[in-house]
Amino acid sequence: MKIAILDDYQDQIRQLDCFALLKDHEVKVFNNTARGLGQLAVRLAEFDALVLIRERTSLSAALLRKLPNLKLISQTAKVSGHIDVAQATAQGIAITEGTGDGTAPAELTWALIMAASRNLVQYASNLKDGIWQSVSANPAHNLLGHTLKGKTLGIWGYGKIGRMIAGFGKAFGMQILVWGREPSRVQAQADGYLAAESKEAFFAACDVLSLHLRLNDATCACVTATDLALMKPSALFVNTSRAELVETGALEAALQAGHPGRAALDVFDDEPLAADSPWLKMPNVLATPHLGYVEKNSYELYLGTAFQNIVDFANGTPKNVLNPEALKN
Repeated sequence: MKIAILDDYQDQIRQLDCFALLKDHEVKVFNNTARGLGQLAVRLAEFDALVLIRERTSLSAALLRKLPNLKLISQTAKVSGHIDVAQATAQGIAITEGTGDGTAPAELTWALIMAASRNLVQYASNLKDGIWQSVSANPAHNLLGHTLKGKTLGIWGYGKIGRMIAGFGKAFGMQILVWGREPSRVQAQADGYLAAESKEAFFAACDVLSLHLRLNDATCACVTATDLALMKPSALFVNTSRAELVETGALEAALQAGHPGRAALDVFDDEPLAADSPWLKMPNVLATPHLGYVEKNSYELYLGTAFQNIVDFANGTPKNVLNPEALKN
């Protein structure tokens, strides 16, 4: 099969052990993201199979209609609204899914919480310029960091990653407060943590608030400007899940208003993030380039499953197919 692997920004996939699974196929790895329907259609028209690294590229119905050779979309982890499944099925394009491990994004989340709380990036950056123990030349931003012990860690979404974060927070002496669906709150209480009485109480109480939700119709824009306005001026808002969980424009405006006072973000509405993005100019924002799962063990797991799904499909024994109806076309 002719296979395209999309959006390998660091050109690391060919170095993975699992890449050997595709040795019998013709593989092209793209290291940048194409923009626009026309450009993508030209780039992808010749391929039988596409490997998507999470949601870095979206496959709309209009784009799929321009890909007559496409037989298989091999998705790392789960499909999350970025593929028009109905159109793919109508064209007889099978979509396979994989699995994942929450360890890497959980560890990154905690690294961001630690770095933002102690201003580590600012201190380290200024030290390289010969500036000792200074966060900013602006006195208003040249503030001391904070320890986490005794603070309230809010977790919205008590799934696999949320539970890991709760464990990290407990180890650091934080009080854990959980918000989410009723089963999540009940489970959190069974695990010895607190459940917020309301969404409003949750946002008002948190010193650090971290989102760990799947993006779907129910959760899209679930964090509103009203919610953010309830946060303390000293609070840190952390999002390593999906940018779309937050109402468009609400977080930027809230940070400018000082409620919350700071944010640590690994996800953005438009990725890759533009060099002139306002997020990179805000002194109270720690931004990282969507690194949650960008880690060796995670890549081997995610891409190893995606490649094995291609091998199984090519051998006539497809597995992990999201839309089995496509196989009948």
